[in-house]
This record gives sequence, structure tokens and C-alpha cells, in this order.
Amino acid sequence: MSKVEFIFWLFLFVIFYSYLGYGILLWCIIRIRNLSKKQEVETLELSDFEPSVTLIVAAYNEEGIIKEKILNTLQLQYPEDKLHIIFITDGSTDNTPIIVKEYKRILLLHEGNRGGKLAAMHRAMAYVKTPIVIFSDANTHLNKESIKHIVKHYRNPKVGGVAGEKKIRKSNEAKLADTEGIYWKYESALKKLDSDFYTVVGAAGELFSIRTELYNFPGKHVILDDLVISLKICEFGYRVAYEPNAYAIESPSVNLKDEKMRKIRISAGGFQAIIILKELLLFWKSPKLTFQYISHRVLRWTLCPLFLPAIFILNVILCLNNENPLYYYLMLLQSIFYLSGLLGWVLSFYRIKNKVFYTVYYFIFINIAVYLGFFKYLKGKQTVLWDKAQRERVLPV
Repeated sequence: MSKVEFIFWLFLFVIFYSYLGYGILLWCIIRIRNLSKKQEVETLELSDFEPSVTLIVAAYNEEGIIKEKILNTLQLQYPEDKLHIIFITDGSTDNTPIIVKEYKRILLLHEGNRGGKLAAMHRAMAYVKTPIVIFSDANTHLNKESIKHIVKHYRNPKVGGVAGEKKIRKSNEAKLADTEGIYWKYESALKKLDSDFYTVVGAAGELFSIRTELYNFPGKHVILDDLVISLKICEFGYRVAYEPNAYAIESPSVNLKDEKMRKIRISAGGFQAIIILKELLLFWKSPKLTFQYISHRVLRWTLCPLFLPAIFILNVILCLNNENPLYYYLMLLQSIFYLSGLLGWVLSFYRIKNKVFYTVYYFIFINIAVYLGFFKYLKGKQTVLWDKAQRERVLPV
């Protein structure tokens, strides 16, 4: 085997492992472990365990949807005397704080300065007196039993946080609705495997919870606050559980421009998080956590976007210098893949929906966003303040 062939197959293996192989490996490990222990996977049922919790919702200029969010919050099935609700609307210049103030059960926090979501969350934490805190975004709706499903995990003293599930509402208007939905179903399945193996590797900000005593302010310039806060808990030796029966429903991005901005921001935040969480790269400190962190997160933000174009170039070289027909077939498959993505991109301008072409395009799209996010991070131009992506109005759960 030549050096070019070796590098080609190595790069291809890394791509396969990052997106599919890691999940398959976890599934196999979990099955074998459960068989060897001769026990079923732990299942937690709803019970009378109802500790006091605080729900924090950070909202910035959300007057168009804030009332629906409030009503959704007030309909959550949890004892009123044990559910404390804080809405923080710092920097809002519309009627958002005025609308929130109408509801006496909700504690409104508002000041004129806008410091970003993390700064607002941090300020709200000073008002939390309960042992458990739950964070949720203003543009999402929670299912009524979500809090009950979240708190049941805290019976286990080793659980320091709980990640809920993010769902994308189906849409006939938003172009990326189906594709976003597929992506998050895939991510949810992977989070379930992560949790069963050891811990969720980063919670989604739409719905996640932590033990209040474990909250550690990551710094005012952190972009991906949900990821860093939840992984810091893992650094403390606790695990983050996954609860699919507690979910937040979010509307899809209405247009590609908004989704592009969001993905670039997430990518820039990913590179920042690698620096902040550099201790997680040290295998000897927490082997399980490091294995999961690199496999699920780091590879996707670093090597995979680099290896994808490299594999195509190496495949071309092998076709020109190697008579093995396998490389011609692989070249054909790659060509079909990228042409499908190009077609998905073209169809998006004509509002023609095709799940296959859109899924391929979305995969390429998020990897291109990693490059753009990396350069934005290097230039220091990604601020914690960001304009909300335009999304369809959220419908009640």
C-alpha cells in the first residue's frame, strides 16, 4: 500500500468514525456491558420526587412570541410552590419586559444594558435559591411533563446535570425544516448512547438543567455557554444525563442566510470551547469523558472538515496513478454526493423541497460553516451578542 493510499483510507476512516462509527461503537459497548452484567438498562419512572426548581428564561426583544412562552411555562405540570420562574429581559427595547411584568407568578429581571444571553443567565443565577435550575430559550415550547422527567435523574447523586431533547417543528414554509429535524434526531440518538455509556457531551441550550451548586460562570466572552457549562460539570466528576421525555420544540430557520449565521457562530464557539476545555483532552484525567469529547465534538470541529476535501483530492490522485477499480467507484460516489449537494443548494433558491438533496447539502453546508467559523474566531469577530435567526412562530406543544 502506497503512502497516498494509506492516508486516503485513514482520512476516510476518521470521517466514517466521527459521523457513524462512534455511535455504532458505543451501541456495541453498551450491549456487551449490559449482557456481561446481566442487567437491564436503568429506566427511571415518574415519582413523588419533586425538589424545588427554578426555571430561567432569557429573552431579548421577543414581544412577538413571549406571551406564548409564558403561557407554555405556566402550564408545566409541577407543584406551583416548588417551581420558581425567572424571565430576564436585559437589553430588550420592545415590549417584552412589559408583557412579562403582567404575570405576577414570574420574577422579571430587566436592565437596559445588553450583555448577551450568558451575562443575563449569570445575573439571574444570583436569584436562584433552589437546588436545581433549568434553562430554556424564549423561542421554544416545553412539553408539560418536562420538569418532572428532568428532576427524576437527580435522585442519583452522580448526576450533575440533565440534557433535554431538542425537536424541530415540521414546516411547509421553512426550507431546512426536514433537514434540521433529521440532524437533531441523529444528534438525539447519539446523546442517548452517550448518556448510556457515561455522559452527554454538551447539552443544548433550548432545555438543560444543572445542580445549582455546580454552576460555574465560564466567562463573559463564552459563545457556547450551554456546551461549556455542561462540560464543566463533567470536569467536576459528575455526569450529564439525557432525558428524551423532556423536550423543547423549536421552529426551523426560515431562510438559509439566518441558518448560515447560526452555524458559523456555533463553529466559532466550538473552537473557543476547545481552548477553554483543553483539560478534557488529557486522557489520563478522565478517559471515558475524553474519549467521548474527542469522538463526538472535537473531530467534527477540526479534522473532519479538513479531511473531506482532502479525500476527494487524494481520490483523484489514486484514479490517475492506481489501476484498482475500487478507487474509480469511490470517485463516482463522491462525485454523485457533491453534485447532489449542489443540486440541493440550487433547489433551495426555487423553494423546491427534496429531503435527499437537502440532507446532503446540509451536511456540506455545516462543514463549510466550520471553516468560516474558524476564521471568524481567529479574527476575534464573533461576539457573544448575536441577532436572532428568523424563525417561524412556535406552535403550542
